[in-house]
Amino acid sequence: MKFNEYEYVRPNLDEFCTTLANAKCSVDNAKSFEECIKVMEETQRVIEHYQTASTLCSIRNSINTADEFYQAEQDYFDTNGPAFQNAINEYLKSLVSSKYRNKLEEVYGKQLFMMYELGFKAFDEKIMDDLVAESKLVTEYDKLLASAKIEFDGKINNLSQMTVYANSPDRSIRKEATKKVSEFMSSIESTVDEIYDKLVHVRDTMAKKMGYDNYIDFGYIRLGRSDYNQHDVALYRKQVKEVIVPIAKKIIASQAKRIGITDFKNYDIPMFYRDGNPKPKGNKDELVNKAMQMYSSISAETKEFFNFMCENELMDLETKPNKQGGGYCTVIADYKAPFIFSNFNGTMGDVDVLTHEAGHAFECYTAAKNLPISDIYWPTLEACEIHSMSMEFFAHPYMDLFFEDDAAKYRFKHLAEAITFIPYGTCVDDFQHFVYENPNATPEERKKYWAKIEKEYTPWKDYDGNKYYENGGYWQRQSHIFSTAFYYIDYTLAQVCAFQFLVLNNENHENAWSKYYDLCKLGGSKSFTGLLDAVGLKNPFENGSLNEIMPKVCDILETLEKDTLK
Repeated sequence: MKFNEYEYVRPNLDEFCTTLANAKCSVDNAKSFEECIKVMEETQRVIEHYQTASTLCSIRNSINTADEFYQAEQDYFDTNGPAFQNAINEYLKSLVSSKYRNKLEEVYGKQLFMMYELGFKAFDEKIMDDLVAESKLVTEYDKLLASAKIEFDGKINNLSQMTVYANSPDRSIRKEATKKVSEFMSSIESTVDEIYDKLVHVRDTMAKKMGYDNYIDFGYIRLGRSDYNQHDVALYRKQVKEVIVPIAKKIIASQAKRIGITDFKNYDIPMFYRDGNPKPKGNKDELVNKAMQMYSSISAETKEFFNFMCENELMDLETKPNKQGGGYCTVIADYKAPFIFSNFNGTMGDVDVLTHEAGHAFECYTAAKNLPISDIYWPTLEACEIHSMSMEFFAHPYMDLFFEDDAAKYRFKHLAEAITFIPYGTCVDDFQHFVYENPNATPEERKKYWAKIEKEYTPWKDYDGNKYYENGGYWQRQSHIFSTAFYYIDYTLAQVCAFQFLVLNNENHENAWSKYYDLCKLGGSKSFTGLLDAVGLKNPFENGSLNEIMPKVCDILETLEKDTLK
């Protein structure tokens, strides 16, 4: 069944709550394990119907944020989502406390029940109004950025479309495009500050109602982080500063020399080659067809997966008016169907979508076939990103399909940017820890702190007198800071793990793919570090891990750079 044929039906809150309350009683009074698991299976289908409706609404609303019907439906979920979640949690508590729990864990695994317990710690009826407020503020931010209408090159462009100009080989165009984007961001700066200030205080209030000193520990619980804490993350950030920032500085210095610019500015960062960055050859349909060739070659499993995605039209890839920015992958539970959302703009990022988001989708597709319940199709977020970032590297040998003579340039740029991204990602995390440790900081104090740590993590950034950025405004475009607090360090942790798959794939593809496929089959059945242990990956939190991993990655980078000169 194709995506546009998936039926959306608004779930009835009262009926849902009654059904789950009855299920709770049935679990509490079950006379046998068989009776208990039957109730669990039937109730899971009800929960998945709700999740399906919520996801379909979210997808269709993000495809067209001006669609009045799905705007109203999204408001319904924003308003009533916490009540639905409360009903689910009350039911799940009966499973967690069931006398048959040990037998249930034999079927579904211990991690599922650990995640349920963390969910209870993250939710209570007393914060329902706060959760509604949080959701509405995030939606308000998304709509604000999606409203961008920037005049440039005789056209009206959204933020995604402006990326094309920011990647232009013409330095004056890059500079002017960057200025235009910053002017738009500056025009909404006070509104964004207001939205974020409200978000911070809503989250801080939630945490204190739940018994925490501030939002940090509570935020970690909401993300399902069961096997590491903020102190582990702080030590990891320290490793990044010591090991990866110096490597990144050398990459940037080499880049400036390569493109012949002695006064390297922030608008030069996207430009890797004097004659322009590699661009994929072909329109959206042609790129999808090339991706089909690639996935048909990587493995039988990826061939089956990508056929499923194409046949059921489970990708919306092209940018268009009123479409939400960015990209994501989600799953439509009733159909066990991943969905990929993106905004193609003619840059190499279009290919990254067909590898990164497809990596998420492949993991979910694989887990859905191997795991008994949708609640563990996805692992926690930092583990999710291992699948996507590693798939980008498994795709390296096939980049000739997309970039033809520029394939070597793509591979080098892609790895170089993966390395230089890590300091930025840790900077975002550092910023968020400051914000939630100091919830009463003013917008000006937040921006001052951002400007300070930018110089520590990304010292090569020179904003060329652009006051919006120099005064610490850059973070306002980072949607993760708004949508899911603390979800950004995850990308850097996963990148370190993906580097290990890159090295393994260079040494032995069959061995690397087998290990990766095993990881995908595990889904969310284990914690982050549990998954790493299960497939033999080094833990980024261990002191010295980056010193072990990065030399081989730098060797590969050097080889890829030589390939660009052939």
